[in-house]
Amino acid sequence: MLTSRTLDLAQQLIARPSLTPDDARCQALIIERLTALGFVCETIVSGPVDFRVTNLWAKRPALTDAAALLVFAGHTDVVPTGPLDQWQSDPFTPTVRDGRLYGRGASDMKISIAAFIVALEEFLAATPAPALSIALLLTSDEEGPANDGTVVVCQALEQRGERLDYCIVGEPTALNRSGDMIKNGRRGTLSGRLTVKGVQGHIAYPQLAKNPIHLLAPALAELVTIEWDQGNAFFPPTSWQVSNIHGGTGASNVIPGSVVLDFNFRFCTESTPQALKSRLQAVLERHGLDFELTWVLGGEPFLTTPGTLVQAVASAIRTATGIETALSTTGGTSDGRFIARICPQVIELGPPNASIHKINEYVELADIEPLTAIYRGVLENLNAQVKP
Repeated sequence: MLTSRTLDLAQQLIARPSLTPDDARCQALIIERLTALGFVCETIVSGPVDFRVTNLWAKRPALTDAAALLVFAGHTDVVPTGPLDQWQSDPFTPTVRDGRLYGRGASDMKISIAAFIVALEEFLAATPAPALSIALLLTSDEEGPANDGTVVVCQALEQRGERLDYCIVGEPTALNRSGDMIKNGRRGTLSGRLTVKGVQGHIAYPQLAKNPIHLLAPALAELVTIEWDQGNAFFPPTSWQVSNIHGGTGASNVIPGSVVLDFNFRFCTESTPQALKSRLQAVLERHGLDFELTWVLGGEPFLTTPGTLVQAVASAIRTATGIETALSTTGGTSDGRFIARICPQVIELGPPNASIHKINEYVELADIEPLTAIYRGVLENLNAQVKP
């Protein structure tokens, strides 16, 4: 059976039931390890009394203030377990069986955090005075609303004038083996709620009512056929999807007075939130609808084109695993969307994501040491580039 320092730390973290926003003292454990490495650790608590979020900003200064700064970022919170009787072992009792480590948060993303720490320890043991400045950003509000997590830390860093050069987010990005795919960007997310108004009435007397579902149908048919953009070399075309639709009182003989539609854009860098809003509203107006429309911008798209960080990561993956990594911008959003506002190069890199958020979440033991080696290799590669 594999035994390693990364596995041991991951098991300690999994054993702490850190359901959003409760950090369950995961970050306290990390602070102990980082303090011993010379990091200055700052805890930033945010959020209302009934939803207190714990954030950690830990930084190890370099030899000079002008040195490039690499940030490892992630989250200590995990999603709910789901039905406990469907787990083969307790989700907060880390269990090794059949070549896998099982537990809630195993792949998303406590193994990445453990690999961050061990990679830092190994790198600093070999290079006690690196030219590279290094930091760690952790939150307990990534799986939740994300209003008081990484976004709050980034705002504080921006106000201080803190300069971030490179960031690796430990989200699970691989398909089959650690390193086979990394995310060099993510699409933006823009959600809307459309209320179309009609006139309620008896279904037997439609001439005395105004059915909003019928009124909406032609506009909806048009919206689903629109090509919002064609995407580009890094992103697929922007998509528009309806997630919920509700109209009616529940009775079979009542024409409803309104219909409510929830929808979402997953958009690339070829479109802007304002342009998407304007185009959709123009369709509704052209169809003569009486409507109300509210919007929530969940995050702008971000993209890191191949350059210093991508090259350092790809080289580290090649050295540790022999894999030629693939770049991707698929999937949902991540805290990278907040970090990209203050950091020009952001990459997501972690273990395979096949079991994330599922019952019996796991990470393959065979992926643990390569992931640690990759993170260590990135440190070595970037440090060599900034070395005086």
